[in-house]
Amino acid sequence: MSKSLTHIDPDGTARMVDVGAKAVTQRLAVASGRITMTAQALAAIRAGDAPKGDVLGTARIAGIMAAKRTSDLIPMCHPLMIDAVNVDFVFEEDAIRATATASLTGKTGIEMEAITATSIALLTIYDMAKALDKGMVIGDIKLVEKRGGKSGHWVAKGWRP
Repeated sequence: MSKSLTHIDPDGTARMVDVGAKAVTQRLAVASGRITMTAQALAAIRAGDAPKGDVLGTARIAGIMAAKRTSDLIPMCHPLMIDAVNVDFVFEEDAIRATATASLTGKTGIEMEAITATSIALLTIYDMAKALDKGMVIGDIKLVEKRGGKSGHWVAKGWRP
């Protein structure tokens, strides 16, 4: 069975998918990731004592800004009129988990915007706290839920909002 590639035309040239005929639906995507660090760095961030200031507040703003700029960063993403982006943080035993939720009413998905928001929020935490721990590790970045569009509702195995 041969399946055509969605972002390659018959001549093998990269192209953006035409979403003009797709139905407008409400769409939502949730992505999550984490940054592990030393107990000292985690305590300083929690207490608001990081040398560069409010780590999580800055990371939240960076994540929201990144979601809005996703099509500037990823070549085949459509520019979207995003309805909302939220970036939340949870302290774990040895890490901070970032979760970004993005939504819109439109013709194409918003998964890449949620993943980009999560990634940039985590990178910002690293930048804001690197004086405390240069060995922080960013990982486990993934789409955990999506709603809307032709494929409907999907939740990653083991994800609990």
